Amino acid sequence: MTWTRLKELVEIPLNGLTQPTRSDWIFALRTVSAGLIALLAAYALNLDHPQWAMMTVFIVAQPVAGMVLAKGFYRLLGTLAGGLAAIGITSLFGTNPWVLVTALALWIGICTLVSSLLRNPEAYGAALAGYTAMIISLPAFGQPHLVVDLAIARCAEIVLGIVCAGVTSRLILPKLAADAIISRLKRSILDLADYAGGAFSGGDPASLAALQRKLITDAQTLAEMRTYARLEAPSFAPRAHPVRRTIGQLLWALSAARALHTHAAPKNATLIPVRSDLQAFVGDLSETPGALDDTGPWVARLDAIAAKARDAPATPAEPGEDRVGTITRLTIAADFAEALKQVMRGLDALRSPVSRPSHERRQPALVVHRDYHAAWRNAVRAALATLLVAAFWLTTKWSEAAGTVILVAVVSSLFAARPDPVQSAWGFFTGTLLALPFAFLVGQIALPALPGFGWFTLFVVPIMVPAALGMANPRHVGVATAFAINFLAFLSPHQLMIYDPGPFFAGSASILVGILIAIGVFIVVLPANPWVTVERISQAMREDLARLCLHERIPRRSAFESLAYDRINQLMPQLQRTGRKGDPILGGSIAVVTVGLEVLRLRHAQLNSAVPRETLESIGNFLRGLARELLFRRHGEPQTSTVAVARQYAASIADRSDRPEMLQIAASLRIIAAAMEDYPDFFARG
Repeated sequence: MTWTRLKELVEIPLNGLTQPTRSDWIFALRTVSAGLIALLAAYALNLDHPQWAMMTVFIVAQPVAGMVLAKGFYRLLGTLAGGLAAIGITSLFGTNPWVLVTALALWIGICTLVSSLLRNPEAYGAALAGYTAMIISLPAFGQPHLVVDLAIARCAEIVLGIVCAGVTSRLILPKLAADAIISRLKRSILDLADYAGGAFSGGDPASLAALQRKLITDAQTLAEMRTYARLEAPSFAPRAHPVRRTIGQLLWALSAARALHTHAAPKNATLIPVRSDLQAFVGDLSETPGALDDTGPWVARLDAIAAKARDAPATPAEPGEDRVGTITRLTIAADFAEALKQVMRGLDALRSPVSRPSHERRQPALVVHRDYHAAWRNAVRAALATLLVAAFWLTTKWSEAAGTVILVAVVSSLFAARPDPVQSAWGFFTGTLLALPFAFLVGQIALPALPGFGWFTLFVVPIMVPAALGMANPRHVGVATAFAINFLAFLSPHQLMIYDPGPFFAGSASILVGILIAIGVFIVVLPANPWVTVERISQAMREDLARLCLHERIPRRSAFESLAYDRINQLMPQLQRTGRKGDPILGGSIAVVTVGLEVLRLRHAQLNSAVPRETLESIGNFLRGLARELLFRRHGEPQTSTVAVARQYAASIADRSDRPEMLQIAASLRIIAAAMEDYPDFFARG
């Protein structure tokens, strides 16, 4: 593998975004077709607001069929919950407008709190439940007897859109999550090989860091797509277990490759053969066309490399050689080979149909990071903003302000948990503003003069197809989605369109003003400081390590890995807002994974009856000292003796015994010491 090849891999996703692919065209045409079918069905059923059926198609539209089903399912749940809440709140407080809007604002705050603690599509469903109650309740303001009819009508329109989107995504040239998982895993394996090749050959740190971030993000996406695949086909459920294990192995291999890169081995006769074999392996894997069509030869080579790395410590040490350092690097090399081998076996398990039910123990769910502080902030902000704008509406009695209240509720809830809510909301405003002239020309000029579904299709399709292509483009998805949804909202298609610009511009203005007010709320009310969020996540990672050291029951490795990498995934968008100052924090957060895995090895070594009591006491003393440093040492204070003690224990253990389990303990201590030396500030509070 050449370094030019690695740079190309990093740059391709950025350069290829503006050119629609065949998959993008299929997605766009399928989405627009489903929208037209939903609108035609809404016309046939004489629904009061047929635009909601078509809008729902574009709201739940996703490139993968399972993602459409998941988002549609949670949109339905959110709509039902919001409808029930609207009925309950309006029935109880409908006669008192101030109590009504206060109850609705509190409901939106509660739903925003829950949404901020969940992940998509569950988070979307929770946020939707909040502002759906507002959308249903406000049109029934002063007429509480209408709220049930409005809730039923809205649910019917939403269900119609979900059904049309789900059926077309599954039947018309579908892109299945099961196939996407295999494709993404193969690409991740090759990306890992490219990363390791660049690491072994001293590649550009910036490009390596970019590829490292991509691998972490792809691993989290694999975890999410596992759920989507099970929604597509319950028969995929037995193969979801290999996905769960393979994600952990992929991340373990990434950690090992990074450690090998960070601590390049000094040249000696013991290390050079193993490192050369690994470098040749990843180079061959990266450059061989169709390399992963048959993993058998690659698995055999990895087995041989891992065996060589494990057997190498038995060879006599050269004069002056750092024996523990050599053993440590060989251990990491063996870990990398073993983890990559397990990833390839996971790929084979995914590609091979399961002919009999799995009797393995059910794999635990992925553990995710939950930021309760940020969730409460988002909830208070959404509730307060909604209440204040609603109070303005009640005080001024400006009829169009009802639309403003709804948009403030939607934006302050929907974008609350985004890493940069202001930027997300501004993209939503941009798409909405762009949709306004198109909706006016089509809805106020063209369709009143040329009514009928045929003319509607002729005018709308040339606008919605490019919008759907933008939705398929990660660079433009936010603006394009806002354009598509609000174009239909402004257009408000009915079978008989009339020229009536007054209400059109009044309603449009209320929507735009609502979005701008929500943006102002994000800026002024309890604004998020990325550094505060970074420190809160970093502190949680240090506390995780302390628990690994002290907890009586040894935690599951899978639980620690999934939580640690999810926290890293939450850190990355925050660190992107801080520039290069965030690079040491990202490096330190990945070093936490390395330290945690070695702590778990030490904890398991404590259960080994073959380990001498003196060594067990040394491990226990070290782990307690490590926990104290992680919990109490502050930024700027010198490191305690923890690192020195780890090195001292490692050297002493390696000198006393050549048994494999003892050498593994020495290597684990040395790896922990090296990681903490690399990022001393990250392992301190503040």
